[in-house]
Amino acid sequence: MKLRLFVTTGLLLSTLWLFSQNQEDALRFSKTSMTGTARYMATGGAFGAIGADFSAIGVNPAGIGMFRKSEFVLTPLINFQKTEVSYFNELHSDDKYNLGLGNIGFVYSSGGSSRIQFGFGYNRINNFNNRAYIKGYNDNSSLLSNYVHQADYIHPDNLDPFSTQLAYDSWLIWEDENMFYNNDAYWGHIMQEEKIITEGSMREVLFSFGSDYNDVFYFGATVGIPIIRYNYESVFSETDPENKYPEFISMKRREIIETRGTGVNLKLGAIGRVGKWLRLGVAFHTPTYYSNMEDKWRVSMDSELFIDNEIIKRSAESPRGSFKYELTTPMKAIGSASLLLGKSGFISAEYEFADYTEAKLNSSDYKFESENKNIRDSYTAAHNLRFGTEWRISDIYFRGGYALLGSPYKSGINTGKSTQTSLGLGFRQHDYYIDFAWVNTKMKENRYMYSVPSDPELEFFTPVAKQNFSEQMYMLTLGWRF
Repeated sequence: MKLRLFVTTGLLLSTLWLFSQNQEDALRFSKTSMTGTARYMATGGAFGAIGADFSAIGVNPAGIGMFRKSEFVLTPLINFQKTEVSYFNELHSDDKYNLGLGNIGFVYSSGGSSRIQFGFGYNRINNFNNRAYIKGYNDNSSLLSNYVHQADYIHPDNLDPFSTQLAYDSWLIWEDENMFYNNDAYWGHIMQEEKIITEGSMREVLFSFGSDYNDVFYFGATVGIPIIRYNYESVFSETDPENKYPEFISMKRREIIETRGTGVNLKLGAIGRVGKWLRLGVAFHTPTYYSNMEDKWRVSMDSELFIDNEIIKRSAESPRGSFKYELTTPMKAIGSASLLLGKSGFISAEYEFADYTEAKLNSSDYKFESENKNIRDSYTAAHNLRFGTEWRISDIYFRGGYALLGSPYKSGINTGKSTQTSLGLGFRQHDYYIDFAWVNTKMKENRYMYSVPSDPELEFFTPVAKQNFSEQMYMLTLGWRF
């Protein structure tokens, strides 16, 4: 089963350039991790039963029912990302930093014994800014081996304009009289490099309502409107450093993808006091429906060849691809508990369930049957745990947290687990507060470059780049009460 899933994923990723929308896109926009206020992040995001924080509106909307005063909040931040990649026993790293806005929001509280609260603003729920560098000597295959496998028995006029046609026009692959294609470097012995830059984020605009019953039971609802902005650029190259091939010198492939989309979801939540020391919370997030997803992409390819004692350079460029489609991401269920220690502080824990097999792609022009099957075959339900604590000494608050985010992949395909460790410090007065947080995130994930059949057994060889991601995030929240 593991081998079958591994090969399935490798084959799918090998055809990523044939059709832009696939299971990786569905997961990318389904797997979110909210960046809220510094207080929320410093306590590991375990805030579902604490409430009275703008970030809680995006997790458990019942938290808005605990606000005693109206409030405005703003959270600027800075991220430092580093990616280490091991590929054919070579280790390389690259990094990137960016400035951003974790959230901005306003909550109105009517005050009095029968409070009614309204809130609006946005939280950042995904960060795509990253840079990776992959390099290694591949003595088994070439990306052109993948193209040869795709192109076999297809007339040159009918090759794919985003992959095999570019290789053909660049003289990197060629056909014989039986439409069987060849290339110089099929069995590898080449140096491969890939530089990947991703940019953008997902931000969720929130409109929330909440209230309470006798200051014991709190309830709320939030309409979320997530907005996707994602840019991807990859430059993949191959060279022949040992001059093993008489004609092939080098090739370079550049791909650019831009994705935009807007969705909608509903979040419902409740919090109850159980005695003086304990609060319990529960929340349900409906699936997010994106009705206007659009991908735009283009690809170019360059080659350098030695033919008839002359260096020849060839270039080819694809048309500009564009496709509109729909995406539905999974629902989420969240349970939380908080132990309140009077005015001294609290200890909290939270569990989140999300089944990534429920993600689905669709459009009026294409039904995505194979892609949706791959989603069901490759992904699984993830179980996320968050823990946090806060301790008060006079007007100073000390915070810490830890989160373990489960893998969305079935066994044998990827790692995908991530951990978050956080610390924070806050200063609070009656009418304003200042909070600071540091968050360290780590994750391991494999990148499957492409798949090719390895004769004579026709088993598939898939070169794997093992990636270690780390992120340091520093954030400052400024809040005003009135």
